[in-house]
Amino acid sequence: MSGEPVLFTHWGAYRARIEAGRLVGVDPMPGDPEPSMIGRSLPGALDDAVRIRQPMVRAGWLADGPRSRATRGSDAFVPVSWARATALVAAEIRRVREAHGNSAIFGGSYGWASAGRFHHAQSQLHRFLNLCGGYTASVNTHSYAAGEVLLPHVIGSQDGLIKGHTPWPEIVAHTRLLVMFGGMPLKNTQVAAGGVGQHGVRDVLKRCRDAGAKFVSISPIRGDAPPELGAEWLAVRPNTDTALMLALAHTLLTEGLHDERFLAGWCVGFERVRDYLLGTADGRAKDAAWAALICGIDAEAIRALARRMAATRTMIAVAWSLQRADHGEQPYWAAITLAAMLGQIGLPGGGFGFGYGGSNRIGVPSHGIAWPAVPQRVNHVRDFIPLARLADMLLNPGDSFTYDGGTYRYPDIRLIYWAGGNPFHHHSDLNRLREAWRRPETVVVHEPWWNPLARHADIVLPCTTPAERNDLGIAGDEGHLFAMRRLVAPIGEARSDHEILRGIAAELGFEAEFTESRDEMGWVRHLYGEARKRAAARGLTLPPFEEFWERGDVRLPPPNRAPGLLEAFRADPAGAPLKTPSGRIELYSERIAGFGLADCPGQATWMEPAEWLGAPVARRFPLHLVSNQPRLRLHSQYDNGVASRSAKVAGREPLWIHPDDAAARGIAAGAIVRVFNDRGSCLAGAVLTDTMMRGVVQLATGAWVDADETGLDRHGNPNTLTLDKGTSGLAQGPIAHTALVEIERYASAAPVVRAFEPPALTTEVA
Repeated sequence: MSGEPVLFTHWGAYRARIEAGRLVGVDPMPGDPEPSMIGRSLPGALDDAVRIRQPMVRAGWLADGPRSRATRGSDAFVPVSWARATALVAAEIRRVREAHGNSAIFGGSYGWASAGRFHHAQSQLHRFLNLCGGYTASVNTHSYAAGEVLLPHVIGSQDGLIKGHTPWPEIVAHTRLLVMFGGMPLKNTQVAAGGVGQHGVRDVLKRCRDAGAKFVSISPIRGDAPPELGAEWLAVRPNTDTALMLALAHTLLTEGLHDERFLAGWCVGFERVRDYLLGTADGRAKDAAWAALICGIDAEAIRALARRMAATRTMIAVAWSLQRADHGEQPYWAAITLAAMLGQIGLPGGGFGFGYGGSNRIGVPSHGIAWPAVPQRVNHVRDFIPLARLADMLLNPGDSFTYDGGTYRYPDIRLIYWAGGNPFHHHSDLNRLREAWRRPETVVVHEPWWNPLARHADIVLPCTTPAERNDLGIAGDEGHLFAMRRLVAPIGEARSDHEILRGIAAELGFEAEFTESRDEMGWVRHLYGEARKRAAARGLTLPPFEEFWERGDVRLPPPNRAPGLLEAFRADPAGAPLKTPSGRIELYSERIAGFGLADCPGQATWMEPAEWLGAPVARRFPLHLVSNQPRLRLHSQYDNGVASRSAKVAGREPLWIHPDDAAARGIAAGAIVRVFNDRGSCLAGAVLTDTMMRGVVQLATGAWVDADETGLDRHGNPNTLTLDKGTSGLAQGPIAHTALVEIERYASAAPVVRAFEPPALTTEVA
């Protein structure tokens, strides 16, 4: 890059254009074949109307403290100095610790705030709270919580979910049938946690096609497969993939197409699976005719697909989204079972993988370097929650919950400290969350913009964006390192998360421990030095820091070859056993069965979701809502930006609906519609398209929720409608994709969307 200024983000790297100290534009980096359009939002959003320019305190909290909780989310805010804001936060932490203990502090954060290794909000906050005595933590992610908990029981690790996938070059060379449960939506591959150097998934899929691979996309949305692949589209009813997979397995079994040698030598529990598929116990064979009534795919098409899968080298690719549903553990377990019956696990280009098409990094051949991050230190508080159980914890302190074979209790949270992420985007059933959010005594938030999280805080501390600070960026699996030099001065009085927390640590007496006597550039140098050591341990050379910082980026050569998923286990199951109780793939898990969970038995099982198109409630709410990832923002990040706002319909989030479903409701293209169920309602702009399966609608996540006094969201956030329930007592993951709705034309005068207007400010304390 020859020292050019660069912005490195979760969705790509851009050359920055700076004029008179302002960021006026960004250009894609040379060599990126498909740069993300999200970058268009960076310059304008940096200093827009909803940028928070100094510390703010909710007026009611200043006057009455926790007694004012009922007005959290609707109050005006009072601008204060950094000295006062820092003292207020330190005093609250001290008060809660002394009166209730550290478990009464919830350290809320999510990992997408910044792609930088130092200014990673989650690491900074958790380090601070650990040095302060600890905090109640959350475990797992919204992205793939059910998979994170299930896979170690079945294959002994999370390989094939977040790392260790069979790499794309192996798939190009050997896979001849790519069966994509959930499709392969390329909009998801524009991002990767930790950052993207180059976007390469579309190109690699074309190479698969050119090498002779065929594609089958199993999804309710035809556009979930790139059109140039010529994929066969099997329109499946949402949340029924498990039934389809079991029917495919049944066909393999009854037609003698399964690999008995692999099942006997590399797996345990197939006898139980066989009995279940044949209906020995329940009297109902899980055959193609049975599945057709559930998933809506013709029985002969199911049988034909099973035969094709058995006849050639097949990769079963399962989207992360499938496990974000009621009983979300089951489609993953069923996919592994199906792959085991094919007997191709561990062979080049065969087997299974979760998340292909979910992130730019999945399938990228990697050196496997554990790149450095800010050390978070040790949390001495043992209380925790599964991430998606946030509202349950706040509403029901002291109640018990099950998780991964254990039984635990929800702590009594008095203080929420949140830096990074937006729960008023991520969490399901936002009306329920809004009620729960008023239970703690104090909420402290770091945010650059007045998004819904900031509006629902008591103390808002304005933090900088990546353009306003120095950092180290690493697109880890790509082996691409970026010098994230500060491009512009901070807007207003914004400070980095580290600087904010350093000031509070000084008030509480542990500043030296928090900073380790390093300033911002000291930490950046330190982390780069650690990166050089870890690269050197793999025989790879990174230049000295000064050279790297001047050049702007450096990229390691690609590895000669990365192994396929479970390749070593396939070659030598005795010498390279899995970390399961048996050392083999557990198609039936005695351990999970021993947990005694009615909603997660010991093998892959079809269980009806709480809501689906075959449920009685579908008579009132006959449309299945798919709340997938957006195309022009990352989750809710930069919804205020020009890219995201350019796609709004009548100023609201677009809702995709089949023309037949729209006509039945008198809905024209571009009309404002009300989407509703018993949990809530929102307004959206109708987009009519035959790429949607009939009976299914799509409303992407991330619109900044803008609820009126009745709870109607005027902007179109689907989590006003989703169900806040765990996947099962095993993983307790989110089930946002289990939601039925009805839609009607909105006949009243359209209300103004105020999501991108700042809240009222006042100098008076109520």
